[in-house]
Amino acid sequence: MSDTTEPKLSLLDKLLPLWIVAAMLLGVAIGKLFPSLGPVLNSIKIADVSLPIAIGLLWMMYPVLTKVKYEKISSLVSNKKIFSYSIVLTWVIGPALMFGLAWLMLPDMPEYRTGIILVGLAPCIAMVLVWNMLAKGSGEIAAILVAINSVIQIFMYSVLGFFYLEVLPGWLGLNQTQIQISMWQIAKSVLIYLGIPLLAGYLTRKILIQKKGEAWFEKHFLPKLSPTALVALLYTIVLMFSMQGEKIISLPFDVLRIALPLLCYFLIMWFGTFFGAKTLKFNYSESASVAFTAAGNNFELAIAVSAGIFGIASGQALAAVVGPLIEVPILVSLVYVSLWAQRFFKERSANSALG
Repeated sequence: MSDTTEPKLSLLDKLLPLWIVAAMLLGVAIGKLFPSLGPVLNSIKIADVSLPIAIGLLWMMYPVLTKVKYEKISSLVSNKKIFSYSIVLTWVIGPALMFGLAWLMLPDMPEYRTGIILVGLAPCIAMVLVWNMLAKGSGEIAAILVAINSVIQIFMYSVLGFFYLEVLPGWLGLNQTQIQISMWQIAKSVLIYLGIPLLAGYLTRKILIQKKGEAWFEKHFLPKLSPTALVALLYTIVLMFSMQGEKIISLPFDVLRIALPLLCYFLIMWFGTFFGAKTLKFNYSESASVAFTAAGNNFELAIAVSAGIFGIASGQALAAVVGPLIEVPILVSLVYVSLWAQRFFKERSANSALG
């Protein structure tokens, strides 16, 4: 997207919750019409996930990770204040908050609780760039934070997952489930469903920019590749819900239970980060960037890990799928809140594309 073009949220992205609901319903309908589909999908597997679904999980991450400007990582490290603030919020406060909310609001639903905790372990690396643009945040800071978080996830997601699912509940004397999860199980899913597309995205970006130039890559290649991530996400959800069958029809209240801790998480993280940044004397664009980075989550990775460890028809995978259903409308609303909150800063950004 060129700098001279006002950022717009595409109709495809704006209606993402609607597309997700439609994909869920289509999946349920397919499952009822073709009850033997599950065994067919499971006949060929890769890392304990059926091959057709694994392809969807891998592809929905690839376009996102091709957008990441890895070459800018080193430039943020020099700004220790922003870097430290964002890292602490994203990798310390965020996972701890989601852990607390999951146990507080889903004490009797261990599968959903686990899925919610997995959603909270990693920051968003896709839609956050859209929210940041619409809110007139710093494009450079957002791009660099996304690049840093993409790399950190490879190393930290499995460590945090094992800590919050196995270690910390034991320390706190919480009633753990009988499900035993090893760090290697999480790491294997991360290496496959984040490591492979991250490497592919990095190489695609590096090779094509060298051959065609950055302008061609940003203006011609990415606009064609990016929508395929949403297609892959919806394709994956259709297949997941086709295997859930009758179970999904009887769970509308469960979806509301899953939505509550997610809603609380997004609001607490965004408002806390945004006004905390203002207290630390960040300007508006810096505050908006770190707030949207901290509040959004990498639901694609959570879906992939949940499906890889617990199965595509598990409650954990269902909880991860509910993530974007709640996140998108909430963060769109927070874009407007952010633009309104500019009045609390001395400097004012240019008129937003949403205004």
